[in-house]
Amino acid sequence: MRKIVICLLISCICGFKNDFIQAKEEELKGALTISGAWAIYPTAIAWAEKFQELHPKVKIDVSAGGAGKGAADAINGLVDIGMVSRQPDKAELEKGITPIYILYDAVFPIISENNPARDIILKKGIKKEVFTALYITEAIKNWNDVLGQNFVKPVDVYTRSDSCGAAASWAEYLGGKQEDLKGIGVYGDPGIIETTKKDPLGIGYSNFSYVFTRQGKVLAGITLVPIDVNENGLADKDEVFHDKQAAIKAIEGGRYPVTRKNYFFVKGKPKGLILEFIKFVLSDEGTKVAEEVSASLPLQKSEREKILNSLQ
Repeated sequence: MRKIVICLLISCICGFKNDFIQAKEEELKGALTISGAWAIYPTAIAWAEKFQELHPKVKIDVSAGGAGKGAADAINGLVDIGMVSRQPDKAELEKGITPIYILYDAVFPIISENNPARDIILKKGIKKEVFTALYITEAIKNWNDVLGQNFVKPVDVYTRSDSCGAAASWAEYLGGKQEDLKGIGVYGDPGIIETTKKDPLGIGYSNFSYVFTRQGKVLAGITLVPIDVNENGLADKDEVFHDKQAAIKAIEGGRYPVTRKNYFFVKGKPKGLILEFIKFVLSDEGTKVAEEVSASLPLQKSEREKILNSLQ
């Protein structure tokens, strides 16, 4: 009887030892490179830090540079994952890109808080046709025509100089493509925000992740321009955003018109370390990280599970 007990004990110990050895052998290790959209960048940095904390033998390098760079880098094999804050186009898909939906957010028109017509703009909002006349046709070039009031000052129109999701989404809303957007080109979200902030007569646009602080307030120095969605000549209460929560409510409720999906671009089907990182990103833990960063909006659990199942 004693021999049987001892044998069972040895067997259990050996089994535990083998499981431990196997776990060590399966420990994740390696390197990942990620580049692209400014909108996704803050969340991707936080994801990378947490993933490396969980897997110390993994190194992840994340760099921004715009959605166009992320797409090109992924297509050309320069990075493992491209961050793209717009819809994938047909040419990208034909080059073997697998787009993986990870987050969503929105793009907002902005002005300086020192704009002399700020109070009028917050009261009346700006209609889509006026934005189109500013950015696409250039039919409007002064604030008098924007506001319909005696305010004859030129409008300094700012757009993005880099190929990016914000410009693509803004242009799509106005019925065009990024190359159709007119204005003075400025690189990156930080650049266009800083430029618009310093110009009382300027107007620009930027991503959800950059126009709010971590505390949820609108970034100091800028004002979010209300889009007069129902075109009643007034900025209704649910069209004016003084904080992040009001904006999130409008985005989630489908009332804000310039929303978009954010993607990871992977060449071919994701596997190995790339797949493991994506699984983490779409996990409950990855969602918690995204919520804490609060730079973009995470997907619902049912949607995340559906995407994960499609990758198996």
